[in-house]
Amino acid sequence: MYSKRSSLTGLLYLAPALAFVAAFTIYPLAQMGWMSLHNWSLIAEKKFVGLGNFVKIWNDPQFWASLEFTFKYTLLITPILMGLGLLIALLTATNTPLRRVTRAVVFAPVVIGLGASSLLWYWLFSYDFGLINRLLLDLGLIDKPIVWFGADADVAMWAVIVSIVWKVVGFGMILFVAAIQAIPAELTEASMVDGASYWQRVRQVTLPLIARTILLVTLVSVIGSLLAFDQFYIMTAGQPRNLTATSVFLIYLNSFPYLKLGYGAAMSLVLAGIILICTIFQIVLTRRSHA
Repeated sequence: MYSKRSSLTGLLYLAPALAFVAAFTIYPLAQMGWMSLHNWSLIAEKKFVGLGNFVKIWNDPQFWASLEFTFKYTLLITPILMGLGLLIALLTATNTPLRRVTRAVVFAPVVIGLGASSLLWYWLFSYDFGLINRLLLDLGLIDKPIVWFGADADVAMWAVIVSIVWKVVGFGMILFVAAIQAIPAELTEASMVDGASYWQRVRQVTLPLIARTILLVTLVSVIGSLLAFDQFYIMTAGQPRNLTATSVFLIYLNSFPYLKLGYGAAMSLVLAGIILICTIFQIVLTRRSHA
């Protein structure tokens, strides 16, 4: 009797969270699935098309081009974020006044809104007035200003990568610092007694013990990159010729300007499936590292 009452009490405590998840996650996901089965528009009567939207996705070259660009962006920026974040964390994990200040400076851009940060960097990369072109000209590295956006997709992507690394690298750094500081000091002291150098301690003690955090930060970074939208919407608007249109940017174009809500919902489900696969892969790797 006591056990049953305890179960009911626990269920009552969980009820608000379950209601929140049902209202803001399960229902919207089910609605998106239903919309993906229709030719759904805000200005025309919806029509059931079954898997027609998914067949259209399979035959849509722009979708595959946007997905390829999104993967390329993700594969390029993730190692940069992980490497810089981990390196800064290793150098600043010890609590000294200077290192605390360094961590605060690196983390500060994280609290800036992504839209505001993108607008700032859009101005910095301006052809006529941007400080980046002026700096490169003054240093003699270029002969004339570079057109960062609208002329070359690769140049635009690297400009966006620079702006995002500046903003996001502090988030991963803080997680890495927390994981490193959680390592018992006795382990570090024992390795030092055994004569291990700093980088030997990093390779043989620190990295194995923070492996789960590395996998978590990698997953968060990958998901954030796969869902990239604001920075490309503000800084490149998909130009040139939609070559810098990410998957989410393409979903936005079809769902709102073109009013193809059913098609946009279908593409959203495909992208959600890709993210789910990445999450499952991270869970499997985490379990193996724990074992």
